[in-house]
Amino acid sequence: METNQISDWHAHVYFDAATRDAAWALRERIEKTHAIQMGRFHEKPVGPHPMFSYQVTVRNEQFTEVMSWLALNHGALTVFVHPNTGHDLEDHRDRAIWIGQSVPLNLDMFLKKKD
Repeated sequence: METNQISDWHAHVYFDAATRDAAWALRERIEKTHAIQMGRFHEKPVGPHPMFSYQVTVRNEQFTEVMSWLALNHGALTVFVHPNTGHDLEDHRDRAIWIGQSVPLNLDMFLKKKD
């Protein structure tokens, strides 16, 4: 896949035990507000994500609407957003958008895939 081709976007909402209820409430608001595909609610770090998280898959045509909504409604939660081009390391490391506070990702899994 060409690097200028974005199939869709993932927005990962990060939370911890103290912000779990706020994350769940935001998830419910996202589902009510947008016709969108929601991922599992992980109460442990998964993949490159250093915190608990859930994934929101955003179609290209939804990007402006959903990102604008998340920017205004994320509260104190962090949202990590990346495109899906088929180049995982670059998508997570070089093409990321943060809403709220950024946190270091665990990119080792992508570096090992390149070996």
